[in-house]
Amino acid sequence: MEDGRETAAMREQKRKDRQIALENTDSDIGLCGWILVLFSILLTLLTLPLSIWMCIKIVKEYERAIIFRLGRILRGGAKGPGLFFILPCTDSFINVDMRTITFDIPPQEVLTKDSVTVSVDGVVYYRVQNATLAVANITNADAATRLLAQTTLRNVLGTKNLAEILSDREEIAHSMQSTLDDATDDWGIKVERVEIKDVKLPLQLQRAMAAEAEATREARAKVIAAEGEMNASRALKEASLVIAESPSALQLRYLQTLNTIAAEKNSTIIFPLPIDMMQSFMKN
Repeated sequence: MEDGRETAAMREQKRKDRQIALENTDSDIGLCGWILVLFSILLTLLTLPLSIWMCIKIVKEYERAIIFRLGRILRGGAKGPGLFFILPCTDSFINVDMRTITFDIPPQEVLTKDSVTVSVDGVVYYRVQNATLAVANITNADAATRLLAQTTLRNVLGTKNLAEILSDREEIAHSMQSTLDDATDDWGIKVERVEIKDVKLPLQLQRAMAAEAEATREARAKVIAAEGEMNASRALKEASLVIAESPSALQLRYLQTLNTIAAEKNSTIIFPLPIDMMQSFMKN
């Protein structure tokens, strides 16, 4: 755990060092660079007040501006939100959106560890944490993050079997988030959340799993029915022993049966026949 904290601290320190190195470069523009800068300032002053409209720029609350002076990032890093000034001839800037961006990972055909082909898609939430690194270290941070998310999804699911993919989605999403966050740290990107949306199985595999589940349910039903029959037979055996010990219990049971039949079917006519009259025939 301590090693993990030290590694995270080292990555953070390296990222800050790279940012400082990128931001402290305007002092190296050279003599010709300073001449061009002074010429641009003079031209701006001579063309006032028209030039003021080319110098004033505005960025929104959720944006940051990276200013390049003669191709080098201006000292101080990202500017904004609000007003900032640029020199019309020597400066250029790039706006960076700092809001959380959401994109869907297209369905990926993945071969699982137990050699089952599944189609899995997901969603990733990320934002630009450091505008300077997002502009200077990567050509297109958005496209790079999307491609990396697709590759990471295939790599992570390739180490899992089908049962783990269906049951451990939260663990898989957390593993993907950690991998993406570590990989995009140099780009100034912070991956906030990763979710697995859907896992689609081949039609034949769905039928096989449904047949297996149905067979399991039928087997369980047969076992339950058999246990019920066994319990019922034990109860009948105990009842027969009780009736054998008390002959009057049979008469009471006989009358109870007649009452049940009369209550359910009132049109039925019953002629009770005493059992004592049948004993002589049974003896013969």
